[in-house]
Amino acid sequence: MVVARKKEPIWIARDFSRCSGCRRCEIACSFFHEGKIWPEASRIRVFMLLPGIEVPHFCVQCEDYPCVEACPVKALSISDETGAVLVNSESCTGCGNCIKACPGAVPHIHPEKRVILICDLCGGDPKCVKVCREGGWNALTIVMRRDDSYKLYARTPEDITRDLAAKLYGREARELI
Repeated sequence: MVVARKKEPIWIARDFSRCSGCRRCEIACSFFHEGKIWPEASRIRVFMLLPGIEVPHFCVQCEDYPCVEACPVKALSISDETGAVLVNSESCTGCGNCIKACPGAVPHIHPEKRVILICDLCGGDPKCVKVCREGGWNALTIVMRRDDSYKLYARTPEDITRDLAAKLYGREARELI
């Protein structure tokens, strides 16, 4: 008798120091989800708050999912297969409570549909990781989700940029942001 095993959830590991700022991840994401190149509607966004430092910013699937808990209309749920946050566009009112609840302020409003956009891991085959790997940067990689505290990665682009600037250019560079 063969027992079907539930697929182990994945996570996208990030190495911010490897990001080139090419934004191919934004293009691949928007094309997959929107059917056209539309970075403003991408579930991943790349921020450059200091020249030379590019920060890919997207959902980290916090173990306690504060965004899901904050949704007053229950438009957000968690995928059993991937662990990603899923948005029910029919229910979402775009109120922004999930943005306020997110420690990294990751969710954002779709520019036309006025519903929340959050990385859904492309159903288990993240397109951002694929194009990053094909480009040779490997700033984004797929790993199996374990019991680590992913909330440690749920930070604002400003905080991530400050820390990366200090790592690359010295502690004084933190003050540039």
